[in-house]
Amino acid sequence: MSVCFICLICSLSFCIFPLSLYLPLSLSLSLPLSHTPSVAVKESQLEKVVRVTSDGMLHSPGFPHTYPRSTDLVWRLVAAEENSRIQLTFDPRFGLEDPEDGVCKYDYVEVEEPTEGTVLGRWCGSQAAPSMHVSKGNQVRIRFMSDEYFPSEPGFCIHYTLLQQKLNEDAMLPPAPQSVEALGELVAGFSTVEELFKYLEPDRWQLDLEELYTPTWQVLGKSFFHQKKARGMVDLNLLRDEVRLYSCTPRNLSVSVREELRRTDAIFWPSCLLVKRCGGNCSCCSNRCYDCHCTPTRVAKKYHEVLMLKLRPGGRGPQKSLTDVPLEHHEECSCVCKNDSD
Repeated sequence: MSVCFICLICSLSFCIFPLSLYLPLSLSLSLPLSHTPSVAVKESQLEKVVRVTSDGMLHSPGFPHTYPRSTDLVWRLVAAEENSRIQLTFDPRFGLEDPEDGVCKYDYVEVEEPTEGTVLGRWCGSQAAPSMHVSKGNQVRIRFMSDEYFPSEPGFCIHYTLLQQKLNEDAMLPPAPQSVEALGELVAGFSTVEELFKYLEPDRWQLDLEELYTPTWQVLGKSFFHQKKARGMVDLNLLRDEVRLYSCTPRNLSVSVREELRRTDAIFWPSCLLVKRCGGNCSCCSNRCYDCHCTPTRVAKKYHEVLMLKLRPGGRGPQKSLTDVPLEHHEECSCVCKNDSD
């Protein structure tokens, strides 16, 4: 049987060259190039511009309850005056989805300086609320993001305050305190030394902070001594946190059950129990305070099961029973000032 030589060559070329060369152009381009699944990209909503003329607040949807999934909200706070600043204070009730490897990847709230394009911070998790922030310019952008998994509660709430500042020839500086007492009140309002320097010198706070730790040498006779410690050897923020940890806080205290209940007709075992009571000094109270006391600001009643022994009439053995005794626990404490006129 004879075989057409030309047909044989054509059949071999069809096997060697790709199929797309034999298809129309429009059809060949429509073939899938890979099996990678498409990923839906969530577009952010248009930012909402908030004109800051007085104090106000903004919060996650549903605060202080669980916020919704798949949310992207952006607020731009704008003060009318160029020489104004915006102070942000977070509500102590704060809780978003926990970070992964120390990074807020999924649910977070972020604060940004729009004029400089710098992010002041991004926060998530359920630790202590972020500290106070003061904007460098008259604008600040806040963004809240949540993915489609694991919404948390209570979310966040930010109180914003308009700060008026006087225009200096070289820089925008906050109004200077008029007395030592006023300076003390100002300094006490900041959580970290960085925040304090940002407020006092918005344009050069980093330089001032570095100069604070820059070694200086002084001459004493024929010897030199080092006056300042390196920044890694002293942590002013840690010193302040340690004071707050041990000053006027709820702490364990043993109390007599009989004395707490004012019971003279029974004996309890154990006779003493541990409760949380406010303790510590208030030496860092307001400078204008005459008398400062560590006072409970939130109290809870908790029940403890103990053995109660009561004498029976007629000289018989004591009556024994388990009973719940209510004891007062202090959950939050604060230094309360007692003025001269009180």
